[in-house]
Amino acid sequence: MLGKIAGALIGNRIAGRHSGAKGALIGAGVAAIARRGLGPLGLALALGYGAKKLYDRRGGRAPVYPSDAAPSSPPA
Repeated sequence: MLGKIAGALIGNRIAGRHSGAKGALIGAGVAAIARRGLGPLGLALALGYGAKKLYDRRGGRAPVYPSDAAPSSPPA
């Protein structure tokens, strides 16, 4: 129900002064696209956001230490 109301409002806004059937058709089209298209798009965005957060939390790369910070092996 909320999708139909939102579609009607968007259609009315897009159609402007020439409202009527044109605005209703545009609103119905926008609501149908939003219903079918935003689910997979939202899922893809959420997965990308989670992957970036995981990448940032892990530090991105392994730490690199200077060569003089590592202990040298004793001479044999």
